[in-house]
Amino acid sequence: MADLAAPDFEHGPEFLHASGFRVTEMSPTQVTGWIDLGSGHHTPWGIVHGGVYAAAVETAASLGASAAAAAHDQIAVGVTNTTHFLRPLTTGRVVVVATPIQQGRTQQLWNVDITDESDRLIATGQVRLQNVAPPP
Repeated sequence: MADLAAPDFEHGPEFLHASGFRVTEMSPTQVTGWIDLGSGHHTPWGIVHGGVYAAAVETAASLGASAAAAAHDQIAVGVTNTTHFLRPLTTGRVVVVATPIQQGRTQQLWNVDITDESDRLIATGQVRLQNVAPPP
């Protein structure tokens, strides 16, 4: 059976580390964290790439949903990610907060809000996840 412990965020997957997303809380009912945005997150036009927000939405929802699924020796994998980009940014810290809307036996639906330092909503998304057996 796969190790269902919390991921090692300091030495874990390169993608998570490269995105700059830092998790401060992870539970079956909430995931919080932050990203310090800068030029490494920019499009060629000098604003933060929407993929940064979509990746944060997917990551936060997947971590929380997998924490919930772990009670049944499962993990959760994204099925649908709908992320809306509401305000452009160039730099600054954003806060990521994920909470479940619905948690069922086979699927979960999570909402994720990303706000800036002035508490303005920058992006918001929902992720539908399937609870599955972990890979061997």
